[in-house]
Amino acid sequence: MARPSGRQPDELRFVELIINPNKYAEGSCLIKCGDTHVLCTATVEDKVPVWVKNTGQGWITAEYGMLPRATGVRTDREAKKGQSGRTQEIQRLIGRALRAGADLRALDGFCIKIDCDVLQADGGTRTASVTGGFVALYLACQYLKKAEKIKKFPITQMVAAVSCGIVQGVPVLDLDYMEDSNAGTDSNFVMTSNDMLIEIQGTAEHGAFSSPELTALMTLAQKGIRELIEKQKTALKIE
Repeated sequence: MARPSGRQPDELRFVELIINPNKYAEGSCLIKCGDTHVLCTATVEDKVPVWVKNTGQGWITAEYGMLPRATGVRTDREAKKGQSGRTQEIQRLIGRALRAGADLRALDGFCIKIDCDVLQADGGTRTASVTGGFVALYLACQYLKKAEKIKKFPITQMVAAVSCGIVQGVPVLDLDYMEDSNAGTDSNFVMTSNDMLIEIQGTAEHGAFSSPELTALMTLAQKGIRELIEKQKTALKIE
């Protein structure tokens, strides 16, 4: 099967991670996955949500949104009409994913908020938000450690995410919008740098899919996430 982008079935889109494009945030990352571009900023607050107080832990949370012209047709700002169920689901996914890569006890007394703003969308905005959001989180944790506001560096595992799908019967990695809108099966994988699964989202869009097909998608996801984590490490200048 020839992919619209000309990529091989197991090939990621071109990925670029730009570190600290925002001079005000404690950590920020502009992630570009093909034509999907997401600005991720991390804000450190010296307070925690009510349900975390007196637990000896800090907190990591996320918010997600799309600019009105992130897509081919303008959409109203959600500040005008209220958050959609899709937005709430995505930002909860991002928060869960990022917390899985950190020791919240090391953040005692602090909350890090990750804002993921989609500047341009061509499929995979939620997975790009997780991957770029983690870089912003890492930088914010570096800020806290350097400022001696925390004793222990909170990050325990790198975290990244990627989409996979079955298009015209072929399992493929990192779907763009054209592929995503025509996929028979669409899935998102979130994993750590030691190949542990954080979350799997998988949906049969046009008929059920088999266990071997799920295994094929997970194999693609592992390959893609390993490559994304290497790109994170290169951008962050860590071994």
